[in-house]
Amino acid sequence: MSSTNTGTAARLDDSGGVSGRTVRAYATREEVGYALTTSGVLKTAWFDAYARVPREAFLPDVIWPWDTAAGKAVRVSRSEDAEAWRGCAHADVPIVTQWDDGQHEGPEPGNVPTSSASMPSTVFRMLDALRVDDYCRVLEIGTGTGWNAALLAHKVGEENVVTVEVDEAVAARARDTLAHYFGVPVDVVHGDGRAGAPGRGVFDRVLATCGVRSVPYAWITQTRPGGLVVAPWGTAFTSADALVRLRVGPEGESASGRFLGPVECTKLRAHRTAPIDHDVYARQIADVQPSLADAEPVRALARSDRFDALPFALGLRVPHCTYVAAPEGGGSRPHWLYSRKDRSWACALLADGEDTVRVWQHGRRRLWNEARSGFEWWVERGRPGWERFGLTVNEAGERVWLDEEGCGW
Repeated sequence: MSSTNTGTAARLDDSGGVSGRTVRAYATREEVGYALTTSGVLKTAWFDAYARVPREAFLPDVIWPWDTAAGKAVRVSRSEDAEAWRGCAHADVPIVTQWDDGQHEGPEPGNVPTSSASMPSTVFRMLDALRVDDYCRVLEIGTGTGWNAALLAHKVGEENVVTVEVDEAVAARARDTLAHYFGVPVDVVHGDGRAGAPGRGVFDRVLATCGVRSVPYAWITQTRPGGLVVAPWGTAFTSADALVRLRVGPEGESASGRFLGPVECTKLRAHRTAPIDHDVYARQIADVQPSLADAEPVRALARSDRFDALPFALGLRVPHCTYVAAPEGGGSRPHWLYSRKDRSWACALLADGEDTVRVWQHGRRRLWNEARSGFEWWVERGRPGWERFGLTVNEAGERVWLDEEGCGW
């Protein structure tokens, strides 16, 4: 799992990143822990786990931490620079540990991060949301390095943690690391996390450390009535997810709960979306005549980032659609919408100081019309934030709702 929200820098240097000339020391794990505690992310219940289960014990020799100065992941090797590696391991930054399903080679980042260690602030935020008691049985989806499973095992006992990893090599490494760390093996299952952990009984808690586009129903049926399922859930609109906490109903057949706020995690492999090939969509753009429209919906979207509530709401109201803001040039910026169900697209050109935008649309879907209606829906309801949205999951599928379960779609 990973999050692109950046926190405590790995290296306190001129650039603030993990590369460049060093002018000050790396933050220690104790200093990072203090920062997490004072920010309210690391709660009392997880103090001992943080102190006794260091992230560095679960990281491979070569890692790609997020460099805040460069705006990208950079390669750091323990054998080449142990100080830099240790500083990055402690830092509150996400670290990619595998690219392109293990097919990547060389020092440069790969195309798609496929396994990672989340920034500690995200890890402890999600663990806090899980509300585990001592001796809870916990199912984790997305083992990754094994650090998250180790924190859970320290809290509830290694015999009470089952963790599922789809990548065989990643699962094997985590299994060995966990066995070495605890002296007894944590149950690491190599399999598709969508199925949960069949044959392992019923769990009190389920935690997904990978982003999903829908919550697999197997996670609900493998959780006891009254138990909790915590997962990063999102749409195709942006890469960001929203953390949702669901409580399983008394009959064990459905679960419902509210969204807690934004995160961004490596996606469940079966829920990945393919990259947008702009040229395939926009080849007819020369034949499409633009129209004029109110600039406010585009301007509001341009002011937002992918972790804001507006893109989340538009992802709900404009389903199966991806939004991309193109680079600015000449005082204007194109904002693109691409349908994931067909080759429909829309483009709104936002110019500085203009009250209107030029809009091009093509295909069966009128994506700009859908986005404008979605924006108006959001404004009419008071521009709701995360805390007003919720999700219900049952055998028939999912319903997202606003304020009350009955007000959904």
